[in-house]
Amino acid sequence: MPPALRALFLVPVLVVGTVLSSAASCGKDATDASAEKYPYQDASLSVSVRVDDLLKRMTLEQKIAQMTQAERANADADDLAHYGLGSILSGGGSVPASNTPAGWADMYDELQKGALKAPLHIPMIYGVDAVHGHNNVRGATIFPHNIAIGATRDPALNEKIGRAVAEEVTGTGLDWDFGPCLCVARDDRWGRTYESYGEVPEIPGSMTTIIDGLQGTPGGPASVLATAKHYIGDGGTTGGKDQGDTEISEAQLRAVHLPPFQEAVKRNVATVMVSFSSWNGAKMHANKYLITDVLKGELKFSGFVVSDWNAIDKIDNQDGFTPEEVGKAINAGIDMVMVPEQWKLFMDVLKGEVDNGHVPVSRIDDANRRILTKKFEYGLFEHPMADRSFAGTVGSAEHRTLARQAVRESQVLLKNENKVLPLAKTGKIFVAGKNADDIGNQSGGWTLTWQGSSGAITDGTTILSGIKAAAPGATVTYDQGGQGLDSSYKVAIAVLGEKPYAEYQGDRPDGLSLDAEDLATLDALRGKGVPVVVVLVSGRPLDIATQLPGWAGLVEAWLPGTEGAGVADVLFGDYKPTGKLPDTWMKSFSQQPINDKDGKTPLFPLGFGLTY
Repeated sequence: MPPALRALFLVPVLVVGTVLSSAASCGKDATDASAEKYPYQDASLSVSVRVDDLLKRMTLEQKIAQMTQAERANADADDLAHYGLGSILSGGGSVPASNTPAGWADMYDELQKGALKAPLHIPMIYGVDAVHGHNNVRGATIFPHNIAIGATRDPALNEKIGRAVAEEVTGTGLDWDFGPCLCVARDDRWGRTYESYGEVPEIPGSMTTIIDGLQGTPGGPASVLATAKHYIGDGGTTGGKDQGDTEISEAQLRAVHLPPFQEAVKRNVATVMVSFSSWNGAKMHANKYLITDVLKGELKFSGFVVSDWNAIDKIDNQDGFTPEEVGKAINAGIDMVMVPEQWKLFMDVLKGEVDNGHVPVSRIDDANRRILTKKFEYGLFEHPMADRSFAGTVGSAEHRTLARQAVRESQVLLKNENKVLPLAKTGKIFVAGKNADDIGNQSGGWTLTWQGSSGAITDGTTILSGIKAAAPGATVTYDQGGQGLDSSYKVAIAVLGEKPYAEYQGDRPDGLSLDAEDLATLDALRGKGVPVVVVLVSGRPLDIATQLPGWAGLVEAWLPGTEGAGVADVLFGDYKPTGKLPDTWMKSFSQQPINDKDGKTPLFPLGFGLTY
């Protein structure tokens, strides 16, 4: 999902006709609900009874508001009080002034107080992209990206990661995570490849255990709504183009891209986010067959469907909401609409589409029933304010230990000539490369900001510091460019690969080779009579077949996050490498897309991984 567009001004509160009519037409229910307990406020009643009671008290305007999600930079507590918005979100990098657990919880409580002032006092729900840890929060535990978790083949570990993320999200007051991404990435040119657990549906399907960890017992401690995204086929677009067109048959769509969502529904995932992409030219956000007939009907998904960032505005490929777009999206089965900036316009347009009969009231009621059911199930009516008891879990030692385990389990040993690995913990070790001592690079995109960035952007352990800590008896020399290596060293470790990126900017239609800086580093290490072990920090397989013969060892470290010591755990043999490739590794870029059993000869096949 794209980030907030940084419109850091607050939209003025305009108490327009729809708002006034909303409050006025509710009568006693709108103004006096707090003075008298209504059935929907009685926690002893069943959720279905409470939803039925609340729905009959709501006006059309209130129902439309529940279906509307605005970005925090464009809606404040007064907006929530006047309009009764159903949800707020943070885009990537959209954070409170104090980017701390307390700062987040204070922001959440202020907004929630506004929501509870609205007629009928329906709590809002706050969504965030906690896609590899609570990655918007400085100091949070940053876990490896999904492609690395796919390499672990360890569903139990992923459930534990989900639980840790739920605790950290809860500790900042929030209650809804836009994860996990269950895409099946079929083309490494796609900039979101690292968000996929693997190229075959069995791997992301097995990793839906993270949903159990995130959601826990709905309404219980640290219970966070999970989101299966992006429905459906976003990993199969032609050319690996982000938001592109997945041009395959329905049989292929069902065989490759649907199974992880089937698994998510079996785990009672609370929400599903629709993909920006198209299927055979038809925008997913307008695809009633796949959203209503297949997801809600055939799969029996009982949660609610949320759109992606401004995505219904892209149905006609023109800027600006149109009544036709809004009508198509809602009738297709979208229940909550993410409209970061122009949420007031959306509400007015949707009301017009209902008033003119283009969107039936029954569709509005169904959307509200789904949204309100989750708000009741997850205890928001009884406990609407931030639960600060989990604040101490944010970046805790326990969670960092778990992340370090995930890092070491995800390391894939691809080459080990003359058993150069594991490394001895004595003698002279030379370390080079732009990704050796850069926590931003090793964390990748979706870390503090949407695209991520290089440098010391948050707290953690770089790969270099992990190497130094793992071998206190060795002399470790570091030069980023590789200058100074001589034959007195036992080994040179070159930590190379990609710099951070996310969607759009991460697409690589022209090549996946090492960059000029990496090639220069390798040149500096070549011909010194010292074996070179390359550690790749990347969100996908890279085009390295030409350089590989000059390397004694190759370890794919993926995007490990804040716990770089997990890489050193494997390099020095404290733990044997157990990771297996979740993606087929190309011999050359010209093979893209390359996948298991497609007849192309890879450099390394799906599932490949050596050990000691």
